[in-house]
Amino acid sequence: MIRLLALFFARQILANEITDPTDENPVLVGPEAPEEETNPLTEEIFSSWALFIVLLLVVSALWSSYYLQQRRVKSIHETVLSIFYGMFVGLILRVTPGHYIQDAVKFNSGYFFNFLLPPIILNSGYELHQANFFRNIGSILTFAIPGTFISAIVLGVILFIWTKLGLDGIDVSLVDALSVGATLSATDPVTILSIFNSYKVDPKLYTIIFGESLLNDAICIVMFETCQKFHGQAVSVSSVLKGIGLFLMTFTVSLLIGVVVGVFIALVLKHSLIRRYPQIETCLVLLFAYESYFFSNGCHMSGIVSLLFCGITMKHYAYFNMSRRTQIATKYIFQLLAQLSENFIFIYLGLSLFTEVELVFRPMLIIVTTISICISRWCAVFPLSRLINWTTRAKHKGGSSAINYTQDEIPPNYQMMIFWAGLRGAVGVALAMGLQGEAKSSLLATVLVVVVLTVILFGGTTAGMLETLNIRVGVIDEQESDDEFDIEAPKPMQLNQIIPGATTPVYSIYSDAAGSRSRTGSQQSFYNNEDEDAADAPPDMNDDEMTSDLDDIPPMANQAQSSKINLQSMSFNNLLSMDDHAKWFTHFDEQVLKPVLLDNLTENNNSKDKIED
Repeated sequence: MIRLLALFFARQILANEITDPTDENPVLVGPEAPEEETNPLTEEIFSSWALFIVLLLVVSALWSSYYLQQRRVKSIHETVLSIFYGMFVGLILRVTPGHYIQDAVKFNSGYFFNFLLPPIILNSGYELHQANFFRNIGSILTFAIPGTFISAIVLGVILFIWTKLGLDGIDVSLVDALSVGATLSATDPVTILSIFNSYKVDPKLYTIIFGESLLNDAICIVMFETCQKFHGQAVSVSSVLKGIGLFLMTFTVSLLIGVVVGVFIALVLKHSLIRRYPQIETCLVLLFAYESYFFSNGCHMSGIVSLLFCGITMKHYAYFNMSRRTQIATKYIFQLLAQLSENFIFIYLGLSLFTEVELVFRPMLIIVTTISICISRWCAVFPLSRLINWTTRAKHKGGSSAINYTQDEIPPNYQMMIFWAGLRGAVGVALAMGLQGEAKSSLLATVLVVVVLTVILFGGTTAGMLETLNIRVGVIDEQESDDEFDIEAPKPMQLNQIIPGATTPVYSIYSDAAGSRSRTGSQQSFYNNEDEDAADAPPDMNDDEMTSDLDDIPPMANQAQSSKINLQSMSFNNLLSMDDHAKWFTHFDEQVLKPVLLDNLTENNNSKDKIED
C-alpha cells in the first residue's frame, strides 16, 4: 500500500514538472499530448472560402474560353490560362498568413482519381469516334503500348544515371526511377487537341494523337502500380518478367471488366421497360459505368482501363437500346462532367506549385528531367513512325497502285507534330503523389514543374508549329446532331452536299465526340440533319404535356434515326473490313453480338434495305 501511494505521488510530481498549472500554454509530451484542435465552425468557414476560390477560378477559365472563341483567338487555350490563374492565386495564398485555405486547395490524389479523372475517361470512351479510331488502330496501339514502354524506360534510366552521379544529393533506386518514368510518360494533350479542333486539323493526325493519349494514361497507371509493387527490391530478370506478367494480367482483366459491364448495361436496357422512365434510366447508365471503375479498383485492377472500355462498349451497344431522351442526356451529362473536371485539374496544377509546402525544388534535376522527356519522346515517336511506314509499304507492296507503298503512313511533319503533342498532364502529378522513399518531395516537385512547363511551352506554341510544319487544316466538319434543341447552329450541310470545286462529296471524320477529351462543351459544334431529326421526332418529344401515359413514353430511336445509326454502323464495318485481321470480329459482331444485345435490329435492317434501294 505504501509503495502504491509513493508511486502515485511520484507520478503527480513528475506531471506537475512537465505541465505547470500556472503556465497558460502547457506543453504535454508523450502519447497523452492532444493534437491541435480546430473549431468545426471555423473549419467550415475556411472550407467555404476555399471552394469559393476554386469555383471562381473555374468561372474565370470558362469565361476566358467564351471570350477567346468570340474573338476567334485560336492560338491560346483556356487550359494555359487556367494554370496561370491557379499559379497567381496560389502565390497569394502562400504569402498570406494562415494555412487552412492553403491546405484545403492542395492537390489531392484521392479526389483526382475518384472524382476528377473518371468523368474524362468515361466521356472519352463514350464519345470515341469509332470509325476513325479503328481505321488508325495500328498506329495508335504502336505509340500507346511500345511507345509508352520505350519512353518510361529511357526516362527512368536517364534519371537513375543522373542521381547516381550525386550532383543533386539524392539517391533514387532503379525501380523508383522507372516509376518516375511511368508518371512522366502519361501524355495529356488537352491543349493541343483543343487547338486542333479549332483549326480543323487533318483528322488522321488528330485521331492518332487522341487515341494514343486515351490508352496511354491507362497503360502508365498500370506500369506505375506494377513498379511500386517492387519498391525496395533488387531488379533482376525474374522480377522484370514478373512485372511484365502482372502488367498484362492487370490490363487484360480490367479490359474484360469494362466490356462485361457495358454488355450488361445493354442487356438490362433491352430486357426491361426502364426506358419509360428516362430520368431513372439516365441515372442507372451513369452509375453502372462508375461501378465498373470502383469494382475494378477494388479488385486491384485498373479502373481507368475498365471505365474506358465500358464507355466504348456502351456506345456501341447500349446506346441503341436507350430512349431518345436518355441518349441526349447521357451525351451532355458526360460532356459537362468532363469539362468541369478538366478545368478543375489545370487550376489545381497551378495552385499546387505554391500550396504544396513539402516540395523540394532542385533546379538541375528539373532541367535534366525536362531534357530527358524530350529525348524519351523522340525515342518513342520517330523510330516507331519509321517502323509503321515500313510496315505499311511492305503490306501494300504487292498492290496494283504504286502510290500505295510510296506514300508514308505518317509523314515527317506528322511525326514532328506527334512529338510536339507529348506534353504531360495531371495523371503524372497524381501518380507522383504515390511515390515512396526519401526523395519523394524532390521527385514530386520535379514532376509538377515539368508538367506545368510542358503544358505552357508545347501547348502555347502549337498554333505556330501547325504553320511551320505545314499541317493540313480547314477540314470541313460534318457532324450529325442528335439534339433537336441546338441553338444558333449554322445551316446544316446535307450528307451528299458537294463542296464547290470538289468532284466528290466531302465526308469529314471529325466529330464532336472526337474532341471530347480536349473540349466538349466550350467548343462550338456543327451539326447536320437537324431539320430532319426535328421533323421525324416522335410527338412526345415535341409536347411534354401529353395526357396519355403511353404517348409520354420516350421512344426508341425511330426509323429515320435507325437509318442514321445503320449508316454509321455500315461505315464502321466497312472500315474494319479493310483490315483482314478485323473481318472475323466484324462478322461475329453483326451475326452474333448485335442480334443478342440490340433491341431495334429489325428496324435497322429495314432501314438498311430502304437506304440501299
